[in-house]
Amino acid sequence: QVQLVESGGGLVQAGGSLRLSCTASGRAFSSYAVGWFRQAPGKERELVATKRGSDGLTHYAESVKGRFTISRDNAKNTVYLQMDNLKPEDTAVYYCAGDWTGRGASYTYWGQGTQVTVSS
Repeated sequence: QVQLVESGGGLVQAGGSLRLSCTASGRAFSSYAVGWFRQAPGKERELVATKRGSDGLTHYAESVKGRFTISRDNAKNTVYLQMDNLKPEDTAVYYCAGDWTGRGASYTYWGQGTQVTVSS
């Protein structure tokens, strides 16, 4: 069983930066695909960025390309989401997720979420 705990959310002005962290308990997490998702009030949850465990391939939503970067430190069992040039529309609860198959097609494990608020 893997548990994911996010941290790093907060309030930031538009144009600012935040780095979210997601630390996993449990072994073999380095082989998992990992993803960041977000859900804004009244909206469906959407994919932000993913990184496959099998080959490290990354994928970003069009709305965050060039501004967000997903990375991982396997020695620390931690996944990061560096968010730069934040916009008010990035305001949401951000969740990290893990897919034990490594492929990023089915996320089984989810964190509790961390709030990101971007003021204009």
